[in-house]
Amino acid sequence: MKPDHGSFDASRALPVFTDEARAAFATSYPEQPHKLTHRLGDHPLMALDALATLAEALPAASVEYNRADLPVGLNGAKAEGNGLGIGDTIRNIASTGSWAALKNIEQVPAYGELLASLLEELRPTIEARTGAMLKPQGFVFVTSPDGVTPYHFDPEHNILLHLMGSKVMTMFPAGDAFYAPDETHETYHTGGGRELYWRDELAAGGREWALSPGEALFVPVMAPHFVRNGPAPSVSLSITWRSEWSFAEADTRAFNGLLRRNGLNPRAPGRWPASNRAKAFSWRLYAKAKGLR
Repeated sequence: MKPDHGSFDASRALPVFTDEARAAFATSYPEQPHKLTHRLGDHPLMALDALATLAEALPAASVEYNRADLPVGLNGAKAEGNGLGIGDTIRNIASTGSWAALKNIEQVPAYGELLASLLEELRPTIEARTGAMLKPQGFVFVTSPDGVTPYHFDPEHNILLHLMGSKVMTMFPAGDAFYAPDETHETYHTGGGRELYWRDELAAGGREWALSPGEALFVPVMAPHFVRNGPAPSVSLSITWRSEWSFAEADTRAFNGLLRRNGLNPRAPGRWPASNRAKAFSWRLYAKAKGLR
């Protein structure tokens, strides 16, 4: 049985995102990374003990954790476990040398309410630009001092709210094949991993974003990045959503993979506001015919 974490009453709280943050978001969404400020502060659901309890309640598939002393690029290697349970890993994150990700936290009602209340503050801007807000999901990251999250990309529109400690995210241009080859995108969207191969010559193209509590960072769809944690344990909350544009981009990548396997060299999908409808529609027809969805 899932524990009762209490209820977050959005109607009694100040907006978490400041006026300045919402203005910055409106100017920059959906393609420009930018910082925002937030008032989530010491929310009780984000305390380490509450997160440990959440982790123990989530299905095993929604919890990922391993050692945090990793290279920037795994480059095909696998991160090693830490030999501990997830609850102990989080409660003792200052000393366990670990990185933990809690996925789809909206599975627990109180966290689902929190996610919904945060996204509701931004819904008008989101839907004016990229249409209906689809598939809202929340992720929590808990990291030991000096831990590294290796180089990767993610398919969602994402705002990372930083809550405890410090970290630096190094982000690279989205949609640029120099940083994430088209073939890697295509493999990811047909079932492969999100990890990217690191080469030292990539470093010059990255922009560092230092995050402290009360700051947040918008990460565009599929923008490559890696994260270095500071000298203290950290906690961050990612609030994410998809759009029809992001799904069309993903399906176009999948269709391009099919074309490439048949000897063609397909053109990469356009970034927003390109619709990518034709290839996306073709992939959806193909996937339905093959029973892939």
